[in-house]
Amino acid sequence: MKLSGEAELLRVFVGESDRHDGRPLYESIVQAARAAGLAGATVLRGILGFGAHSRIHSAKILRLSEDLPVVIEIVDSPERIAGFLPRLDEMIGEGLVTLERVRVLTYRHDSG
Repeated sequence: MKLSGEAELLRVFVGESDRHDGRPLYESIVQAARAAGLAGATVLRGILGFGAHSRIHSAKILRLSEDLPVVIEIVDSPERIAGFLPRLDEMIGEGLVTLERVRVLTYRHDSG
């Protein structure tokens, strides 16, 4: 796949304990993005944050069981991202989704 120039960055903010069809939501989103043929996805685990309910979620030693924030980032062409948004909307019950324009400088795959 070739990706260069103007693209979009889709960011999805959810909780680590959020589920979809019995699996972690972040895992389901990455699998759906892969099935949709998107360029790639990365899941980042936060160490501290709060969301719509204003509850602090922390990775402090005494609070390891807390629901930590997770961000899924996906970069692809605006058309491909737009095609994925309805599927994403079906999966997310609670969370934040943002979209911004980005400029891809390099996206390479070494096949050999």
